[in-house]
Amino acid sequence: MTDDTYSGFVAIMGPTNAGKSTLLNQIMGRKVSIVSHKVQTTRTRLRAIKMVGDRQLVFVDTPGVFKPKRRLDSAMVGAAMDAATDADAILLVIDANKGITETVRNLIIKIKNNKNLFVALNKVDAIKKDSLLPIVAELSQMADFKEIFMISALKNDGITEMLNSLARVMPKSPYLFDAKDASDVPDNLYLAELTREKIYKYIHQELPYHINVVTEHVDVDDEGVLDIYQKIVVQNEAHKKIVVGHGGAQLKQIGTAARHDIQDQWGVNARLHLFVRVEPDWEENAENYTDQGLEFK
Repeated sequence: MTDDTYSGFVAIMGPTNAGKSTLLNQIMGRKVSIVSHKVQTTRTRLRAIKMVGDRQLVFVDTPGVFKPKRRLDSAMVGAAMDAATDADAILLVIDANKGITETVRNLIIKIKNNKNLFVALNKVDAIKKDSLLPIVAELSQMADFKEIFMISALKNDGITEMLNSLARVMPKSPYLFDAKDASDVPDNLYLAELTREKIYKYIHQELPYHINVVTEHVDVDDEGVLDIYQKIVVQNEAHKKIVVGHGGAQLKQIGTAARHDIQDQWGVNARLHLFVRVEPDWEENAENYTDQGLEFK
């Protein structure tokens, strides 16, 4: 019997839409990070604490790595690379269907010096097994990966074995957080993320991902019902019309879905009040970055 404890950070990295958020939600057994078909939806560094036996893994779900074009893009990619610098282990998530893209190659060059570098080949259930062998062979030539896992985040295949391997490389350390599974996301940000997810779900084809949701305040009435007030920030009137929809129908659909998700996730009754605001220069406002845990540069 030993009283030694082990705890460390695991940065989940990879290209956009590789399945990082789906994987983290599967690991935690509940939603901690939003999932969307639209690329570049994870903006913040969301932390989730997972106990594997008596070892603590602190997962950091980073924004997808891509070629930045705007200030928000640069802040998102910067947050991902900062997480890698501080991590005790890096889990590189690759979509097995897309294989080793130029983005993956460039990312491996930047992170390959981490002593605990792992790969999760995701969505392997969707391709033939013999197609995986060339990918694994090429990855093995690119960096000194400790292990390459074959997983399906959506179907929860291969996740337990992966967690056990990650736990084994955690450094001896006092627990960094309470010894229980939890997420370290500010409530207002989490509420905003749930609403942003629904926007992408219903209108992702018509709307650019450069949209912001801010939880302005939350009130609790005498019966314990939450009144949540959020603004949806868009860049022009055309985008506002898309979000609101004919006669407000689209906004109502978004609000109803987000409210149900909030109630399911938190086990509360809630009323969600959504307002759409046109702020053409919101990406130039430092406060919008700090609210999301990003650096304004």
